[in-house]
Amino acid sequence: MKVVTAIQARTSSSRLPKKVLLPLSGEPLLIRMIERIARASLYGILVVATSVSPEDDVVEQLCIKHGIRCFRGSLNDLLDRHFQLAREYKADALVKIPSDCPLIDPLIIDQVIGYYLKNYPAFDFVSNLHPATYPDGNDVEIMSFGALEKAWSEAVKGFEREHTTPYLWENPLKFNIGNVTWPTGLNFSTSHRFTIDYAEDYRFITAIYNKLFTVKPKFGLDDILDLIEKDPSIMGLNNRYAGRYWYENHLGELHTIDDYKCKIITV
Repeated sequence: MKVVTAIQARTSSSRLPKKVLLPLSGEPLLIRMIERIARASLYGILVVATSVSPEDDVVEQLCIKHGIRCFRGSLNDLLDRHFQLAREYKADALVKIPSDCPLIDPLIIDQVIGYYLKNYPAFDFVSNLHPATYPDGNDVEIMSFGALEKAWSEAVKGFEREHTTPYLWENPLKFNIGNVTWPTGLNFSTSHRFTIDYAEDYRFITAIYNKLFTVKPKFGLDDILDLIEKDPSIMGLNNRYAGRYWYENHLGELHTIDDYKCKIITV
């Protein structure tokens, strides 16, 4: 099976513009994240999926500099961008990882992809997000090309196009859906925020790297949890945003996400 992993990245983030280019221990944040993904075993072919917008030329140039494959597609229709990428690379299965996960653990990536492969062809779509239990920022989704193509041809709502996979996980009668939960039995999805959307998130991630990267460059989720247990002040850097997800503005349109799964806060 040909697995292709797409890291969606752009510079026009409305909340924290050019966040993928922010410095992190001497390299752009996107490069540090790619280093972590590349330590996984099952990601297959790794491709950065950016947009055709001129402002994302810098993303393509960064990929060229570091010898990373880059695909350019629609700026706002991420479903189309992922589908066109998967078609160009003749993927049997596409893995979607957003570029706002610079602390993602490669073991979790392998766990999700491995679950899909081990059970193939039982599932059209597998993730660790529905429901989520891992700390936010360890997002992995894998789908068959056939399922991606069906979503691409049928999805019409704006958020379905913008976020690629909602049409899949919102239609369990059309697709066979699997989910991987944290083996610990814990659920840190709304209490631990390892993703980056705001300046406070960048301060949190920088603090993690400053503490761990020099002593253990290949640090994982357990190392991060040990660190913040020893120094809870690090959690305070961005915990005002813990539990915030893009879909908090679409709860009235979604069938598979309830209010209690998304802690709405006022910023």
